[in-house]
Amino acid sequence: MGYHVAEAGAVEWEERAPAVEGHAPRQAADVTTAADLKQSRARFWRYPPQTRGRRHADHAQEEVFVVIAGTLTMLLGDPPERIDVGPQSVVAVEPLTPLQVRNAGDEELVLFIYGAPPAREGADFFDDVEI
Repeated sequence: MGYHVAEAGAVEWEERAPAVEGHAPRQAADVTTAADLKQSRARFWRYPPQTRGRRHADHAQEEVFVVIAGTLTMLLGDPPERIDVGPQSVVAVEPLTPLQVRNAGDEELVLFIYGAPPAREGADFFDDVEI
């Protein structure tokens, strides 16, 4: 078949351990499997207020971050530069670029994140920084 549909009610959310001790856990929903993606990987993510992911640089994937709700704060590069973008905004990050997703706000952040190619070729992880 030439297309696949992943209905919002059909994806299952799973809890992800906090990236920083004392922060609330994040939630992720696998879109790769639900939409039978072959050339990319994708997930929906929910970040509670004042939470963050791990600071990392993917070896092979170009990653695209689409803000559905809330304000996305990202740390990009090394040394990190802070950017803040709102709903309907997109941030594209090239492979080997250090990045960190943060919700610095008081409302839930909902993201659609996808990357290509789908291969998992590893990532470098960096210490958390305050900006």
